[in-house]
Amino acid sequence: MDQQELKNRLRGVIAFPVTPFQKDLSLDLDGLRRNVQFLVKHSFSALVAAGGTGELYSLTPAEHRAVVEFCVAEAGDKLPVIAGVGINTQLAIEMTREAESVGAAGILIFPPYYVNAHDDGIFEYYSAIAAATKLGCIIYSRDWANFSSAMVDRLSRIPNMVAYKDGQGDIRLLQRIRARVGERLEWIGGVGDDLVPGYYSLGIRCYTSSISNIAPRLCLQLHERATAFDSASVYRLMHNYVIPLYNIRARKRGYEVSVIKAAMQILGMPAGPVRPPLTPVRPEEENELKTLMERFKPVLSKY
Repeated sequence: MDQQELKNRLRGVIAFPVTPFQKDLSLDLDGLRRNVQFLVKHSFSALVAAGGTGELYSLTPAEHRAVVEFCVAEAGDKLPVIAGVGINTQLAIEMTREAESVGAAGILIFPPYYVNAHDDGIFEYYSAIAAATKLGCIIYSRDWANFSSAMVDRLSRIPNMVAYKDGQGDIRLLQRIRARVGERLEWIGGVGDDLVPGYYSLGIRCYTSSISNIAPRLCLQLHERATAFDSASVYRLMHNYVIPLYNIRARKRGYEVSVIKAAMQILGMPAGPVRPPLTPVRPEEENELKTLMERFKPVLSKY
């Protein structure tokens, strides 16, 4: 997929599958295969392999390649697979080249390890990774990497940079960034399903969903109804399903992965444990999730 094709695909919902692990924390590639087969039955615009929900930072380079390769093999020509890369420049370049070699359609570049990096260093980091591939690349602003509009303007001029994934949820800053950069980039709401009303009020029409792992119908309905300005339906979906799940996620750092994996296991889907330093949900929260998954039944698809 060339860069413009990828850019054109970034509408609607992007699925962010977990990386399933066995009890001993080894990769569960058969579980990953089954989960991707489930996801490609639905009308997502793309799929991110080894993203944040996929525990990128816990994977070895060999595991990263295996995860991307399995996702590409199962997605086939149904969905483009975008590979998450990051940590440091050389490792990200290696991940990028391996991902391209196994058929990835694009690269999502996570911030580097160094939290106090100057903008000049950040620019060189993104530039070097993008230069290592012909694929379209996506800037990911998350955690400490909270870019100014001037910085995003600068990054957007890297030739194969096609999109910006907001992982901050700062609507005021995002408005300023979009006003300055305009259509040079596609805009992806990347904080989560709970911010769909805010993102779509700005005119963004693409977001990344962790709920896609358990309820593809729900996140696709959120996109469709927010696009149609059906605020009553959006409110109902948020109130009944999204906010209760995100309330549990908000209780502990790292729970954005742990809670999704626990919900998947309750529903009989391969997920397994999280790798440290992420921590599993507590027993009482698992009981809460069991009750919540009962409520989710109207928006669940057959696995």
